[in-house]
Amino acid sequence: MDAQAHRGSDSTGFAVYAQPREVGYVVRAMGFERAKLGKDLEDFLFILREHGGDFLENPTWDASGDKHYSVRMVISDPTDMARWIHDADTICSRLEVQSVGRSLEIIKDMGGAVQVAEKHNVRGMIGTHGLGHARLATESAVRPNASHPFWARPFPDVAIVHNGQITDYTNWRSRLERQGYRFLTQNDSELIAVWVSHEMSQGLSLQEALDLSIKQIDGVFTYMIADMNGIGFAKDRFAIKPLATVQEAGTFCAATEEQALRRVYPGGAKIINYDGPAKTGIWGRGALAA
Repeated sequence: MDAQAHRGSDSTGFAVYAQPREVGYVVRAMGFERAKLGKDLEDFLFILREHGGDFLENPTWDASGDKHYSVRMVISDPTDMARWIHDADTICSRLEVQSVGRSLEIIKDMGGAVQVAEKHNVRGMIGTHGLGHARLATESAVRPNASHPFWARPFPDVAIVHNGQITDYTNWRSRLERQGYRFLTQNDSELIAVWVSHEMSQGLSLQEALDLSIKQIDGVFTYMIADMNGIGFAKDRFAIKPLATVQEAGTFCAATEEQALRRVYPGGAKIINYDGPAKTGIWGRGALAA
């Protein structure tokens, strides 16, 4: 991520997939008034208990002096995930859920890759795969919750990073909102994550949803969407936004720029560029779960 800091070092994010929990979910959330942290967690727990859940571990949070704070919670299973998230979002102006998953944890903040990683102990996390993103803060605002990756609210363990622009964003957002989905930003990347997840909830495989996104979503884009089993990708029909990968010695890395791969593989690994239009695929231990 540090190799791509020039893309915008004022916001950086990571989505890390650890070994899945057998029981409960990990919740990553961001609060905006550190002085009110206790009250925020009290209200969050009240809503969670209304939906049959509870804390399985005491919450932990970063110890920085920033006004905003990042909190990690491990919770038991709510009775209905979508209904719980809908109600939890009623206090999102104070405490905003960034991710929910058996495996997934999304960490994002203002600052460059090294700064964010050190603040949130990203290097100390152990996982199987992940996504990262560095860019100028989205929506023309420098806010800690405006950076990528985005969680596919309310689908557990699904995260997305995206390079490009969706030109029919407003129409698709309205359609999804009429079906009960809620968006916390004006970012088109957040929409893609929910769009793909919704199509899979209707019976499509990930591969089918990726292929359909190229046909139905208008714009110039390359995106990667992940869950516990791996990562899927799609490039639009115009193939303007780049994607390069390396597979070597049991490892895999993908980036929008070759220089980032050279930083990870300084020995001259073979780089594969996905240059053509309308390309999709899945990397991982098999198709992503529906």
